[in-house]
Amino acid sequence: MALPTLLQSLKERSGQSYADLARRTYISSSTLHRYCTGKVRIPDAGLVTRIAQACGASEQEVRDAVRAWALDGERPDATGGGAAVPADAAPEEESGADVEAAAALPRTVRPGHTPMTKPVTRQVTSAVVAALAVALGTASSQATPGAAPVPARAQPASGPSWVVAPERVEPVRFGVTMNTNTGEMPGFRVGAVRFWDSQTRWANLEPRRGEYDWTVADRLVTAARRAGLPALFVIGGTPAWAAPAAPRMAYPDGARAAAPDDLADWERFVRTLAGRYRGRLEGYELWPVGNDSRFYTGDVAGLVEMTRRASRAIKKADPGAIVVCPGMGRLWNSEGRAFLRQFAEAGGYAYCDVASVKLHQRSPADPPETMLAILDVAYRTLHQAGVHPPIWSTGTTHDIVLQGQLDEERAIDHAVRFYLTGLYGSGTGDLRRTYFYAWGTKNLPIVLQAEGGAPTRVALAVEQLQRWLAHARVRACGQGAAIRLPANVWQCEFTVPDAIGRPQSAVLRWTHAGTASTPAPPGATQVHRLDGTSVPLAPGDFLDVGTRPVLVTSR
Repeated sequence: MALPTLLQSLKERSGQSYADLARRTYISSSTLHRYCTGKVRIPDAGLVTRIAQACGASEQEVRDAVRAWALDGERPDATGGGAAVPADAAPEEESGADVEAAAALPRTVRPGHTPMTKPVTRQVTSAVVAALAVALGTASSQATPGAAPVPARAQPASGPSWVVAPERVEPVRFGVTMNTNTGEMPGFRVGAVRFWDSQTRWANLEPRRGEYDWTVADRLVTAARRAGLPALFVIGGTPAWAAPAAPRMAYPDGARAAAPDDLADWERFVRTLAGRYRGRLEGYELWPVGNDSRFYTGDVAGLVEMTRRASRAIKKADPGAIVVCPGMGRLWNSEGRAFLRQFAEAGGYAYCDVASVKLHQRSPADPPETMLAILDVAYRTLHQAGVHPPIWSTGTTHDIVLQGQLDEERAIDHAVRFYLTGLYGSGTGDLRRTYFYAWGTKNLPIVLQAEGGAPTRVALAVEQLQRWLAHARVRACGQGAAIRLPANVWQCEFTVPDAIGRPQSAVLRWTHAGTASTPAPPGATQVHRLDGTSVPLAPGDFLDVGTRPVLVTSR
């Protein structure tokens, strides 16, 4: 049976609309319609698998769909009735709920990185089918002993593969946002801290024009320096006296979600702040979220002007400080993406050293790897506007506190993979740093450490990941068939020092759902687990991997 006929049959049987399926496959409904009607050839076998699984296909039906896709690729016209969508095609913009619900698959690879994904040919078609058969045949809903089963409607995940000259994994990649005002620092290893939700808003620091209270800010800055942690200070929350008629932010201090009535007040405050902490803060983020009306109700032009003035003030008071543009969130919907695009096109990023975006899953239970979809949107948007700042992931959605907690086993998996997805994103969207939200609170889906308490098992797993990568250099990351592994498997390759400092090869390997049986890397000698244990592994052995990453070292 031809692939379009098979997919149409599966869709009709599922009773789902194209919009329903778009939400589960991260492609627009119009593109999905063209795939299922044969007007456009599906670009890779992994996407065939996701579409079929979203329709509720059995394992045999998924195999049949992949086989039909492979056979289409071997026919002389090789199009299956339509042209293939290029790997670097821009995400479609549509109106209505489809744009809100669907994001383009992340396919961008930043300049300087070599993509590993290659077109399927006659010589490799059988290998692709075999790899997908392994993935389907070995996947299970039990990812880690004791972990909760993967939900049936979990969001799919995919990412491009890339290769780069070895780059050091900088400790600052492992950041946390501080949700406390006491000055206590994390009781486990982290690489950087960010101050927000720590009573350091402008409204806290300058409660009346020209009168400052630096008590909390001094405490936090001093504590971070004592701990040797680079600190990012978020500037936001206009005092009521500076914008009395503006809407309030969702904070009890009366902070306003708007620019001050007189921007001279803003520029003076920023200049005073940067002068006070000259050389003691690594950088300044110029507003927590610029494209969410709960944080900012002004227009794009106003935010660009605030950015321009603040950057000028910071660079004059503290030339060595990093200026981070206002954070951009809500990238899962068209309004959030439109604001980001308009800010870039209006020249806002010309005044900053770094772009800030809020990378998060739609739901905390979704695979962290799904964040790559909105990273791709952000990178494409900046690229199309002709700007190329490095990107920092600086937070999540305002609604995160309303989400239920993950069980401890899944929380361990997701927290570690949150940072690994950030590392993976260095090759797909120039993502250079990731801040976990947040440290110090227990009212979130994933808790690292409540203030005054001990680090959780989740935090200790994150610490173990950092130990593994403390002196590592990353050289490649990839997923699925592109790296000759099952479709649900992800991997990053490193050079790490052995016990006496000699370089050795290592790979981190995991799945975004289920388990998979994979061949051991060449020269493999040991498998290291996040709980600190390890077992021997020999070349030719098979390694069962799941949603909890493992490190494999080789001779």
